[in-house]
This record gives sequence, C-alpha cells and structure tokens, in this order.
Amino acid sequence: MQPLDITRHIESLVADRLRHAAPAVVLLGPRQVGKTTLARRLAASWPQGATYLDLELPSDRRRLDDAEAYLRMQAPKLVVIDEIHRAPEIFAVLRGLIDERRAAGQHFGHFLLLGSAALDLMRQSSESLAGRVAYLEMAPVNAPEATAHGLPTDVLWSRGGFPDSLLAASDGLSFTWRQDFIRSYLERDVPMFAPRMPAQALERLWTMLAHQQGGLLNQSQLAASLGVSAPTVVRYVDLLVDLQLVRRLSPWSTNAGKRLVKTPKVYVRDSGLVHALLGLETLDAVLGHPVAGASFEGLAIETLVHSLPAGSRAWFYRTHEGAEVDLLIERGGQPQMAIEIKRSSAPSLERGFGQACQDLSVQQRWVVYPGTERFPLRHGAQAIGLADLAGVLRGGA
Repeated sequence: MQPLDITRHIESLVADRLRHAAPAVVLLGPRQVGKTTLARRLAASWPQGATYLDLELPSDRRRLDDAEAYLRMQAPKLVVIDEIHRAPEIFAVLRGLIDERRAAGQHFGHFLLLGSAALDLMRQSSESLAGRVAYLEMAPVNAPEATAHGLPTDVLWSRGGFPDSLLAASDGLSFTWRQDFIRSYLERDVPMFAPRMPAQALERLWTMLAHQQGGLLNQSQLAASLGVSAPTVVRYVDLLVDLQLVRRLSPWSTNAGKRLVKTPKVYVRDSGLVHALLGLETLDAVLGHPVAGASFEGLAIETLVHSLPAGSRAWFYRTHEGAEVDLLIERGGQPQMAIEIKRSSAPSLERGFGQACQDLSVQQRWVVYPGTERFPLRHGAQAIGLADLAGVLRGGA
C-alpha cells in the first residue's frame, strides 16, 4: 500500500483553537497516533514562526533547564512541546508566560502541548492553566478520513487506525507493527505512568478485554481470572483508559421506572489492536473469529464518538427486559439519536431496539452496516454506512 498523507479532521480544529480561542492547546492521544506529524505541519506554516521541543530528547530537555528564560525568548512564536508529561513542572512556568503575552496584546496561539496520558495531564495542566488552555483529543484514523483517501473501511477495520499500521506495505508488516506497539506500551509506558503495576498482568487484562470486546465490565470475573482483587482490576482499567487505549462507555440511566443496566461497557479503542491482541493477522482471520461483530461495533463507536458536534455525548442503553441501543447520542440531557451497529450487508433489527427508542422517545434512528446505500428498516430506522453517518453527526444533526 502506497504511503498517503492522510488529512486529519482535527488538524483544522487545533489550528482554529490556537488562532482564535486559546493561548494554549493540549492535544491528547496515544503514542504513534500522528500528534507529532500534525504539530510539525502546523508549526511549519505558523505565521509568527514556531519552536518545536521533544522532551524525549536530552538536548531539548536541557534547553528547559531555565524554562522561563528560554520560553520567554521564543515570543511571539508558537512553542510546541512534545511529550509534555515528562516535565509537568513546566505548567506553572507557562501560566506566567501566557499572562505576560496577554498583557502585551498577544491573546492566542502561544503553546501547543502534546501528551499521551489524558487524565493525569489534564489534572496537571488544569491546576496551573485554568482558563488558559483548550483540550483536544486525537484518535487513530477514522472511517471518513480513510474513505476520503481511498482506503476501504475493511482495511481500516482489520488493521486499525494507527497510521503506520494502516499504511503498511502488507498485512504481515501491519500486524508486526501492532505487536511491537503493544510490547512498547507494556515495557515503556506502563513503568513510566504506573511503576508498581506489573506489565504481564496488564497484558493479560488487555487481551481479556479484547476477547470480551464491547462486553459489560465484570470486575469480579476479571479479578478472579487474573488472581488479583477487584480494586486492582479497576486500577488496571483506569490506566488503559487514561492512556486512551480502552474506552468505558457509560450506560444511560435516567429513565424513571425502568430497570436499567448500570454497568459500563468496555472497548479496546482501536480495532487493529483488538486483532493483534487476539493473534488475527488478516481480514479473513478476523471474519472467521467470534469477535468480528463486536470489533466492527468498536470501530463504529470510535468513529461516531469523534464525529459528535460540541455539546453532544455518547452512551449506551439497556434494560433488564431486553430493550437496547448500541449508541445513544444525547444533547442537553435529552436523547437525540439511537444507533444500532450491525456487521451484516442485510441488517435486521430486533424488537428490543424499537422498544428502547419508544422508551427514550427518540425519532432519529440509524443502523450502521458495512454498505454504502441508505434504505429503510423496521422500527422507523434507516440503514446507513459508517462514514455517511459520521458526516451526518458532523453536520450537527
């Protein structure tokens, strides 16, 4: 497969925030997702010029021995600091520098900060940069981005959205890259972010979650399988969520009078990592494995969640009586859209979906499937392709 310069939708959003909305932007995302490529491209075209620092490099770390003096000298340029979680003490320095630039009439576009650990980084930066920072999340390549560059959704689904995996010259090289990626996280990032957490146990949990893709989080069952306590499992899952490798999808639980499932569902966020953890090297291997449907569901959920307009949130809905919606989009406390996800070219709907839509009084009802045509289904729903529905959501529908 030929290398492609895939345009990422978030790039224009980062640029807009820096130019018009915030002195600093924190761009969060797992390693190798494309943050550095995006930042370098943005820096190269920044009107006032830019300075790029990678805190994994000792030479760049040394430039910040006197961070206040060095960063003050860079004004009015945009300063990009990669791997910012390696120097959390810089946040306090940035606050004073941002205020200085504001006093000089420079209100936006001071710093672009890149990091991998979402919750920890947000906590550190919010303590020092309250009111001065915008947070954006960069996910792996999604269906609309792949489709726009001629990459079939099945290739994206099989290989996942990390660019080096997606654009590898062969399935074998893609699979090897993903195996190395998993090993790197376990050997390098886990010790950095959680020094006392055994990487082998975390790998086993990660693999269990891949086997149970899209299942309810059963802490007791996972704890028994790992030989650890339930609180320990929670800490392990918290770390994978924090590193943006796992998603906890919360249940909608505000319907009075309904016996609702209140346990979150858990997804390994990148479908390619699901397949690598399960040893599935090719699309044929994925299609022949029981995880296929749940894996496609995870791909769809990631694409759709990252296509939501501002102010919308994603949930799932399930009652003990069998009413269920895979993805429920809410805005202003009111359910707006019910989405079912089917890995079938001829999707059909169960009665539980219709009952859930009735419970929630949702009129917009969609069924995501692997095709591209739209056609009506029962319960007032319409079948739609994944990239098309992402476009509907981006339009604010």
